[in-house]
Amino acid sequence: MNAAGITPAGWVAVLVSGMLFGAGLAASTMIRPEAVLAFLRWQDFGLLFVMGGAALVTGVAYALAPRAMRKPAFAARFGAHPSRFDAPTLIGAAIFGVGWGLSGVCPGPAIAGLGAGNWPLAWALGGMLAGAYVQGRWFGRDDPGAALGAPSST
Repeated sequence: MNAAGITPAGWVAVLVSGMLFGAGLAASTMIRPEAVLAFLRWQDFGLLFVMGGAALVTGVAYALAPRAMRKPAFAARFGAHPSRFDAPTLIGAAIFGVGWGLSGVCPGPAIAGLGAGNWPLAWALGGMLAGAYVQGRWFGRDDPGAALGAPSST
């Protein structure tokens, strides 16, 4: 997300959206690493329904919103997110999968879990921050802001 140009009303919308996201994660028990690990061990398919439901709602919203609205409520225009299917994306996905499988922790649910008082998740978040820093510092792409719609640094 590019913070430049967000209005106070936009920040409120971001806060409310985050609260809704966190409440949904907590209600679905996805803030508990045990629930995620049970899914990864094929013992509980609740996470599949949570992710599937979220993907369905998001897909419908992303398909219909640009048709129903001339512009987003808090932005000048609808943006596009260019995606790449290349070696760094595949390697990153594999590394994420290994970390997710070993810990049962995903960034969003970990942050929401802290809000619910699951303080041991702070260790996992610290590891995520350290891993992201190392990747960005030594292995980052030439223009990481380009994927976020930021002006090119060249």
